[in-house]
Amino acid sequence: MACLNNICKEVSTEKKIAMEEEVYTLDGAVDRHGHPAIRGRTGTWVSGILLLVNQGLATLAFFGVGVNLVLFLTRVLGQDIADAANNVSKWTGTVYIFSLLGAFLSDSYWGRYKTCAIFQAVFVVGLVLLSISSSVLIKPSGCGDEETPCGSHSAFHILFFYFAIYLVALGNGGYQPNIATFGADQFDEEDPKEGHSKIAFFSYFYLALNLGSLFSNTILGYFEDQGMWTLGFWASAGSAFVALVLFLIGTPRYRHFEPKGNPLSRFCQVFVAATRKWKADMTPGGENLFELDRKESAMNGARKIIHTEGFRFLDRAAIMTPKDYARQLRTLDGRNPWHLCTVTQVEEVKCILRLLPIWLCTILYSVVFTQMASLFVEQGDAMKTTISNFHIPAAGMSSFDILSVATFIFIYRRVLDPIVARIKTKPKGLTELQRMGIGLVIAILAMVAAGVVELFRLKYANKDCPSCENASSLSIFWQIPQYMLIGASEVFMYVGQLEFFNGQAPDGLKSFGSALCMTSISLGNYVSSLLVTIVMKISTRDDMPGWIPGNINRGHLDRFYFLLAALTTADLVVYLICAKWYKYIKFEGRSGEDHNSNDGQAAAELSV
Repeated sequence: MACLNNICKEVSTEKKIAMEEEVYTLDGAVDRHGHPAIRGRTGTWVSGILLLVNQGLATLAFFGVGVNLVLFLTRVLGQDIADAANNVSKWTGTVYIFSLLGAFLSDSYWGRYKTCAIFQAVFVVGLVLLSISSSVLIKPSGCGDEETPCGSHSAFHILFFYFAIYLVALGNGGYQPNIATFGADQFDEEDPKEGHSKIAFFSYFYLALNLGSLFSNTILGYFEDQGMWTLGFWASAGSAFVALVLFLIGTPRYRHFEPKGNPLSRFCQVFVAATRKWKADMTPGGENLFELDRKESAMNGARKIIHTEGFRFLDRAAIMTPKDYARQLRTLDGRNPWHLCTVTQVEEVKCILRLLPIWLCTILYSVVFTQMASLFVEQGDAMKTTISNFHIPAAGMSSFDILSVATFIFIYRRVLDPIVARIKTKPKGLTELQRMGIGLVIAILAMVAAGVVELFRLKYANKDCPSCENASSLSIFWQIPQYMLIGASEVFMYVGQLEFFNGQAPDGLKSFGSALCMTSISLGNYVSSLLVTIVMKISTRDDMPGWIPGNINRGHLDRFYFLLAALTTADLVVYLICAKWYKYIKFEGRSGEDHNSNDGQAAAELSV
């Protein structure tokens, strides 16, 4: 009998474990076969860690190209500093413009898994072509370091090089916003434990991004700085290939969300329907607004969005007029979305319109951020870059930015956030909007620090030697504060952006939400390029070479940094106004309860 009891207990335990494994997620996720995702067999940190490693390797590959691209253009292709900085800014900007294409295909047709796989494959092909191109361009052999200039190049070889790097831009740009959102998809936000993990995932995602770039900024950056460009680019291609293989290995474990169709048509339907009903009367409280019932909404796989005030003209698209009632009775499918939209569909448009002012305010921060890959490198290259006989590549100084990111992610998650949560009346730390505001303040300090360092660098510079190995006797380690401040600002701004845009985007536009963060960086690069061009045109005179000449010892890079600090201060003021005005999106949970993606009063509490 004792044995029989033990067997019964074991069977009961096995059944209990099996039942726990068969519990479905509550957020509507599906497995690779399109069936509801089982919590114990899909997603969570098993998939999340795999995607974090994938992101780290892909970032290593990308920054293996991007971090020293400005030096490749000047040393191998023979471009001057201003042109090279502009070309890097345009290329980096194009990377993030392609993120909109990737987000559109993901949200509308392909889904996030398929989009990530395709664009990662394009990324690998682009890096292989770039490696081949560099081996052709580096003639004579060994050129491309600080001392040996490369010869002239044919138009075809230069065209092939640009084709390769823009193929890299297409692959990385289309992949980036989707991998962040796909990683967040692996956690069920309707479950308290997994919901907390989802928030933490964005911090670890940005940490993985920076740890991946740490290797490229140090090891790969060192080899490329010594003229071994082809070796560095092949290492990047290998890293990207391993990342793709790891991504595909996790296929059986991933959770998926079905694409919701073309968002552009849904948006157009709202504006067309609202225009058609511009004379329609609205009842107080929106009682005559149309919405699907909970069962039909659940079948679509998206949560309903609670009606909000503001943009009242768009609410007319959801007004049920007598003609709409008659049309529902006449037609079998019930309604024509070009005549009658749901409240959720209208709120999708409102959500994007409310996000745009916040997004625009983040662009100038990206102008500051992009200086780290261009002018910071040129500034460091003109400083004392040796300790004894060891040469420190200027691009390698961005390692301090990465170390700063890792340090401040730990400080924020483990120290600052819990302290703020205890001080505030509501059990929540800093909101995403508050963190982004803090990021702007730190960015201002970073530009001031860079300007002060440049003042002292010029003081100890040899203005008559544009190509000296150490054009200034000031040590490159004086750049550490500006890199550390940029890193700290990234933790507050970019991690906050990822969380904010992903959380505030409607269910059918999650990848677009992540792409907004990427396109902010993109436009920041384009604005930086435009700003450099304008500054050079205004500051160049017959007797003055401008603020950013080929020999920066004869320019005034410090004034450009102080200009950016002033512009970012003005941007901060505008941002505070927009953040005060912003209204957080409110979802109706799948259980019928109302869920705020954030506290509705958080924007009013914004203080930096």
